[in-house]
Amino acid sequence: MNKTALFDSLAAQKPDQLLELIAKFAADPRSGKVDLGVGVYRDETGRTPVMKAVKAAEHYLWETQDSKSYIGPEGDPAFLRALALEVFGERHGGKPVAGIQTPGGTGALRLAAELLALDKRRKIWIGTPTWVNHQAIFAAVGLQIGTYRFFDIGTQTALVDEMLTTLQNAAPGDAVLLQASCHNPTGAGLSQQNWQDIAEIIADKGLVPLFDNAYQGLGHGLVEDAAGMMSVIEAVGEAMVAVSCSKSFSLYRERTGAVYLFGDLQASLNKGVGNLASYARTSYSMPPAHGAAIVAAILEDPSRRQVWVEELNEMRIRITEIRRAAAEAFGRFRPELANIGSQEGMFSLLPISPENARRLRAEHGIYMPDSGRINVAGMRVEDVASVAERIGPCLA
Repeated sequence: MNKTALFDSLAAQKPDQLLELIAKFAADPRSGKVDLGVGVYRDETGRTPVMKAVKAAEHYLWETQDSKSYIGPEGDPAFLRALALEVFGERHGGKPVAGIQTPGGTGALRLAAELLALDKRRKIWIGTPTWVNHQAIFAAVGLQIGTYRFFDIGTQTALVDEMLTTLQNAAPGDAVLLQASCHNPTGAGLSQQNWQDIAEIIADKGLVPLFDNAYQGLGHGLVEDAAGMMSVIEAVGEAMVAVSCSKSFSLYRERTGAVYLFGDLQASLNKGVGNLASYARTSYSMPPAHGAAIVAAILEDPSRRQVWVEELNEMRIRITEIRRAAAEAFGRFRPELANIGSQEGMFSLLPISPENARRLRAEHGIYMPDSGRINVAGMRVEDVASVAERIGPCLA
């Protein structure tokens, strides 16, 4: 009998560093260890709690849900309507919109990538540094990837001019990946004038913007965090938005997301959604229903939505307080790091070498990726100074 050698012939894959960090942190017996790596919000006790609004929605679903049948590749229509209204507002940027539910924001980005990859001549432009999984997602579908510098770690500033120059030189039909707010991993924000300049170039060059909207409400507020994105959507012919509910609803493990298409003709959008549903059908078939049902139950009920908004505001205010403390503490070692206080969202990027990041793990129990990205929202305000004292001497 001839034996196959399929598995033996496979190339070993490099482990995901963040997943390795989670395991190493859990195995570390030291009491003073600090996890700055995993990208989840933690409260003042160090926990990632279930939001009260989510608990109320789950109780409502427990009482009223009468079926666990499939929901179809397109997902839950009530969820899609309610989320679109919350994310984009009543006018939806003055454009028709259509969407499909996905397994988290990552699933939304993957479906959007499949759609973009239909044109083999298309390139997608991505600012660096960016979320570690972005380039892998687009490379997996065969898209050409172009990059430009978005952020200077040394000065802690966004390189807007380099971004605009790159987009000005992009080919018509190319796509550009934009983070709507709370940039991962840098925390760098853009001014409304920056967004207007981006919108003008995208519209003039005939580019396709794809927004990764994963942190709405954790920067400056629900409406404020979408303002730049909406200014671009209003200016262009077509756009796509990948939405994640992981952070703003603390539904990390429920894998709840959606991808929305904007355009001038509803019929064209319907064709786009049909193609997305086809990709979904041959990949995961149907999205998980529970997280979407929770979000719909929150957003469709005024009292539950109000509780959610209040909780989200509390999270945002707490992150802002941690940032202020971090700006003061880290600024003593590098004056540029005072900019952490004016950045937004959960993450910031420290100027630190991979060797020193590993040294901090070994000698001080400070866990962060080799890139130097830290989850600001993973600290307590009262611990910031002591964490900075340990990290400070290792900064580049």
